[in-house]
Amino acid sequence: MNTADHTVLRRFANGVHDHGRCVSGAMAKAELACAASGRRLTPLRRRVLELVWGSHLPVKAYDVLAILGQERAQAAPPTVYRALDFLQSVGLVHRIASLNAFVGCGEPQRGHVGQFLICTQCGAVAELADPALAQRVRRSAERLGFAVQRETIEVEGVCRSCRTSPVVLGPSP
Repeated sequence: MNTADHTVLRRFANGVHDHGRCVSGAMAKAELACAASGRRLTPLRRRVLELVWGSHLPVKAYDVLAILGQERAQAAPPTVYRALDFLQSVGLVHRIASLNAFVGCGEPQRGHVGQFLICTQCGAVAELADPALAQRVRRSAERLGFAVQRETIEVEGVCRSCRTSPVVLGPSP
């Protein structure tokens, strides 16, 4: 496992996580990614990105809209979707198709396809950025005469935290 993979998988690897540092680091990377691509991270785009990074759980566009609606009068679905489209185009967020939701990208400066581990119990998502896996998928597709245009792999399972935590069914008598 390379260093980038270890950083991305930390959420599932152990319980130690400084979310404040995680979010501030993500915002700094976002500024760099936008500057490198010659695009602007406007205040609205920045706020949408902050809301996506608010937790490591996937965030739906309408959840973002609900919060923005409380903060500003002009919040409308097209505004949120345009901001999310921009953030995707710069590589700052990924869309989790099976959940119709978005998660922040831990390595936006590194162009890559996403593979995602989705915990079916707690809803947490971790990005598994494995270039070798992506290459194997592309080679297999090419052998079949298929040209891959976009690739996202979503793997559902149970994270370490949920597997090792006792299941609480309700209040004890």
